Amino acid sequence: MEQSLSTTIIEANTQHEQIESTSQPFIEANTIDASVNEIRENHIIPVFVKDNETLISHSDFIETTMETVEEVFAGEKILLPSVRLSHPVKGRIPEAKGKPVHQLEEWEKTIYYERMAFIIEIPGISDKVNGNDLTLTIGGVKSYSLDNLYNKKGADEHFKVFVGFKNRVCTNLCVWTDGALLDLKVKNIGQLKGSIKTMLLQYNLSYHIHHLKELGEYAITEQQFAQIVGRCRMYPLLPTAVKNEIPQLLFNDTQMNTIVRDYYKDNSFCKDTNGNLNLWRLYNLFTGANKSTYIDQFLERGVNAFSFIYSLKSALQAKDYHWYLG
Repeated sequence: MEQSLSTTIIEANTQHEQIESTSQPFIEANTIDASVNEIRENHIIPVFVKDNETLISHSDFIETTMETVEEVFAGEKILLPSVRLSHPVKGRIPEAKGKPVHQLEEWEKTIYYERMAFIIEIPGISDKVNGNDLTLTIGGVKSYSLDNLYNKKGADEHFKVFVGFKNRVCTNLCVWTDGALLDLKVKNIGQLKGSIKTMLLQYNLSYHIHHLKELGEYAITEQQFAQIVGRCRMYPLLPTAVKNEIPQLLFNDTQMNTIVRDYYKDNSFCKDTNGNLNLWRLYNLFTGANKSTYIDQFLERGVNAFSFIYSLKSALQAKDYHWYLG
């Protein structure tokens, strides 16, 4: 008898230590923790309105990714997915439509979550950057709000997938453009799996680590930090023509407040006694602030954090003008 995808993944996981990829939230904003089993067994699946065919479920997305990771990294210990959910869509079965909420039985309730993010960690593939242990991490983001539910089966379904590193100190994710698909459109699970596999095979982890290590070789002064923060607050109000000429910034004022606070108070990434801050620490202040981002923009801001900080590195290295540095 042909095995289902779910059965295959469960059996594959028995070959590995049953530890979740992180016990700490890798994203916090408006999210709750969940397991793949809980999602598969208890959550309904949205459908295309025109033909009532199901979309690719959150659990199928996670399990497809897990299966692909098992194939590409055969022989490695692979930890169980860590999953975060947000934006619940609640309902009830027709027989319970007239019941007061407090009288509803659990079996009479229905739920699915519009947005989902997950990571899968491979602890055996690791490196150290500026004294921090990093481990290879693969993950994905799904928001049904990006799909046209009023269509029929065969329409594009939207996903985001990435491969990068997780900082064990703080569960901050290190992601860049070469390891992320921010607008993956597929029509079925086969296409989804093929795209994830291609991304994993093309990802150059040594190259990524090299660029991360470079950040620790350059530092900014307290005055330069203040200049960067001030310009970051100016960025959203700039004329479009000016924005097009400078590095893009996706972080908002609240997140900049977090970055400033942690510049003084973060136990791992704060300034030194002279007020200086190397770019690796600054990068982690940004990725730490990114945990307050909603799921649907989380990956984009993670990629933006690296490109923004690396642009500062390039300017400092070449001693060139950079708008944010003044």
